[in-house]
Amino acid sequence: MTTETNTAFEGFKDAFKNIQNLEVPEAAREFVKKTANTAKDRAAEVFAGSERVTAAVENAVTESITEAGKISRNIQQAIYEDAEAFFSGIDKLASAKSVSEAVEIQSSLLRSRGEVFVSRAKATADYLGKLAANGAKSAQDNFAKVYSKTA
Repeated sequence: MTTETNTAFEGFKDAFKNIQNLEVPEAAREFVKKTANTAKDRAAEVFAGSERVTAAVENAVTESITEAGKISRNIQQAIYEDAEAFFSGIDKLASAKSVSEAVEIQSSLLRSRGEVFVSRAKATADYLGKLAANGAKSAQDNFAKVYSKTA
């Protein structure tokens, strides 16, 4: 039985010996190299695209945080100015020597605060308009950077 088994596998042994010495055609080697290089280039393009997307997101977030900081500081400044005006008004009212003078001071203070309110409302509307326009332009620029290079 051992002789029969050895004889049966002789063909396989010869086939495996011949496969080891089989020469791969040049065209097949070139195809594999070309495919590997194409895959490598595509991977680099995907990586570069992801870097552009990350930079665009990072830029947008940074701009948002910067604007949020500006808005917060402006609100704090407005609150401080309002408190200052309130205490200054109380001081002026306390110095009134008559009811009519107090009414006149109060009317002047209300008119002044009304003007400040209108001025702030106008400035806020202008700021928000510019912020929206700049945000839209920034988003458009960032998307153009990302998609023009990945398309």
